[in-house]
Amino acid sequence: MGIRSTFSKPLARWVRQRQQSWREQPGEAQQRWFRQLIDRAARTQFGRDHHFADIRTQADFRQAVPIRDYEALKSYIERVTHGEPDILWPGKPAYFAKTSGTTSGTKYIPLTKESLPNHINSARDALLCYVDETGNSAFLDKKLIFLSGSPELDEKAGIHTGRLSGIVNHHIPAYLRSNQMPSYETNTIDDWETKLDRIIDETLTEDMSLISGIPPWVQMYFDRIQARTGKAIKDVFPNFSVFVYGGVNFAPYRDRLFESIGKRIDSIETYPASEGFIAYQDSQNAEGLLLLADSGIYFEFVPADQYFAENPPRLSIDEVELGKNYAVIINNNAGLWGYSLGDTVKFVSQNPHRIVVTGRIKHFISAFGEHVIGEEVEKTLQYAMQQQPETEVVEFTVAPMVSPVEGLPYHEWLVEFGQPPRDTARFVQDLDTQLAKLNVYYDDLISGAILQPLKLTSLPRGAFQQYMKSQGKLGGQNKVPRLSNDRTLADGLLQVMR
Repeated sequence: MGIRSTFSKPLARWVRQRQQSWREQPGEAQQRWFRQLIDRAARTQFGRDHHFADIRTQADFRQAVPIRDYEALKSYIERVTHGEPDILWPGKPAYFAKTSGTTSGTKYIPLTKESLPNHINSARDALLCYVDETGNSAFLDKKLIFLSGSPELDEKAGIHTGRLSGIVNHHIPAYLRSNQMPSYETNTIDDWETKLDRIIDETLTEDMSLISGIPPWVQMYFDRIQARTGKAIKDVFPNFSVFVYGGVNFAPYRDRLFESIGKRIDSIETYPASEGFIAYQDSQNAEGLLLLADSGIYFEFVPADQYFAENPPRLSIDEVELGKNYAVIINNNAGLWGYSLGDTVKFVSQNPHRIVVTGRIKHFISAFGEHVIGEEVEKTLQYAMQQQPETEVVEFTVAPMVSPVEGLPYHEWLVEFGQPPRDTARFVQDLDTQLAKLNVYYDDLISGAILQPLKLTSLPRGAFQQYMKSQGKLGGQNKVPRLSNDRTLADGLLQVMR
């Protein structure tokens, strides 16, 4: 056993013990952070504008601070990006995490010296929880690969600016740097396909034990390795034992990914965002991700079905219920206040508080009043695939067809298959009937002859990769939306294929 794996075990035990102090009483931890955040930011411009000095209770805070997305908070953030101090948080940020927004263009998310531990320690602790529970620490002595954005940073008003994954790359502990892959030079390559080929050049002969990345891009890495070697991944990397992922639901990718590997391995799911590290999988034996209630973030939860109301309820962690969809609102020590992440989650446990990510609050189909959400289409696809287990799906998205050339409107499923279903007509029927079971409004629209049954458009291999490349979003942390309320993505995919 090497030095890294040896010393990781007492550290893992310490992390788990510290975790116990807040996971059993997360409401108290959240109340402490609420008070600390308000007090610390009281003299900032935002704090003065919103009377933080007068806030005594969470009800006071909700009255003073409305829910905002990036666009609504942009006037403050722009002042920060112009170099003004003490706007959202005391002083200036340490970094700006640069990310793409659907309506806001490029977004600049402030990261402060106080908020960085949330990102860095949470990623570390996810691995250490796994070590403590399973006893498997040997992977730490071998090579670890993180498929991420470039670590090269620009400057904006004298503040280092780059992709979150690239920023975090600069804070990887020194004891892991010697076995981290790919090399810095390779990681700075902008073109994803060129970068991927170089990563394969560097890793093909190495003893890889952990691979981390968004599932569709890891699958692309595996596909290219298999094309080069003709071998299953387990035969290329016999000690590969841990897969770390986040950003998308793993279920649609799981079977194909493990088939490429050639065996089942342990996986650790994480929920990082540029705005904050929200949760991670703390156990291989429990459903959901542990909400990080003691990590610099005060959380609020808005029932998803009331999110667009004029004054929606904003619940604390002690007020949430199991099985309901909530939009996630954060307030943190980077100066994001009443900030809507845009994600929806569902609590699957309250002791401790564990969540599953169910979709995006703005990624839904309700062109006809059905309000179909991401969780429903993912469960629907999973059901149809289970009926024909040979089916493999590479990627998919769903969009409404409001004005077809003939007939009633419908939902169009655009699917890239690795292995198509044996019986396509049955596959389509299974999709339609299962979605109707999961969404009563969709069922009413079908039975009421407002919609016709969904239609499946099978896309050729590489369709989604070509589309993402055409948008400058191939690889890294970019994700394909599962569903849209318009035809922008669907028509873009079809256009690329012409």
